[in-house]
Amino acid sequence: MKGTLVKIIGLFLALSLMLPIAGAVAQEDVEDIVELPEVDPLSVSGDIITAGSSTVGPLSEAIAERFREDGYAGNITIDIIGSGAGFERFCVSAETDIANASRPIKDSEYQSCLENGREPIEFRVGTDAVAVTVSAANDFAEDVTAEELALIFSTAATWQEVRPEWPTEPICRYIPGTDSGTFDFFVEEIFDSNEEPILAAECLQLSEDDNVLVQGILGSPYAIGFFGYAYYQENADALKILKIDGIEANLATVDAFEYPLARPLFVYSTAQIMAEKPQVADFVNYYLTNVNELIRDVGYFPASDAALNASRAKLYRATMGE
Repeated sequence: MKGTLVKIIGLFLALSLMLPIAGAVAQEDVEDIVELPEVDPLSVSGDIITAGSSTVGPLSEAIAERFREDGYAGNITIDIIGSGAGFERFCVSAETDIANASRPIKDSEYQSCLENGREPIEFRVGTDAVAVTVSAANDFAEDVTAEELALIFSTAATWQEVRPEWPTEPICRYIPGTDSGTFDFFVEEIFDSNEEPILAAECLQLSEDDNVLVQGILGSPYAIGFFGYAYYQENADALKILKIDGIEANLATVDAFEYPLARPLFVYSTAQIMAEKPQVADFVNYYLTNVNELIRDVGYFPASDAALNASRAKLYRATMGE
């Protein structure tokens, strides 16, 4: 890693690189502020391969663009294929350097990584609010409950079956594909991890490309779908995001995880990959150092100072060997 270490104060006595149980969010208690060595992108060489979440993808692309603008001359591949497919390439095929994920790694994926000699390190990079959206032409839906979401995305054939005052028009649904971390998260929160009801719904289109979902929703005032907040923000003039249980998605409600569909965002790598390919360590360092300057422009919300500091601590420990 290039540059000079600014300061590390009383470093993380009990910090471990071991991941928490899959499905839980890493919440290491690192009280001292960690400042990573400065990275000079002009001095970084070698290619970097990443793949995974369509939600994290735009954030990684923004970081990569600034990395290039600051002088990095190598090639960064960012394949948007869904969190599950990203972990497949990272853990099973062992062909990527970084996995982008909108959910924590699963136990089975973690074990696959270990079987390939890869011990994943989870770096929290931000927070998303899954946006349940309709077309701006929809003049009746403003707020839904979690129970109504379960009806809307499963057995309700018409909007009137959800609320009597709503139209008798059929509901058409546009949702992320089953490889998507957004799909997994929504099913976990709304259907208690049972994907059968949502996959059995009528008038259902799945896609790993969130832009396809946006276009589907825009095609009818009676369509509905969900995806990462950035895709709503990019199309906010034509889409309407619904409140859930009366709670609007904003910085305060998402940061406090009061918004029911708030979730953390991650990138994963390993100490071995970062040792063998220093450019990967430099990119993760640059990511964690610059992410809060870019994340709101992309359309997401910053991770808490404590969560981001814990990620920096894990990177320091993985790359500095202390």
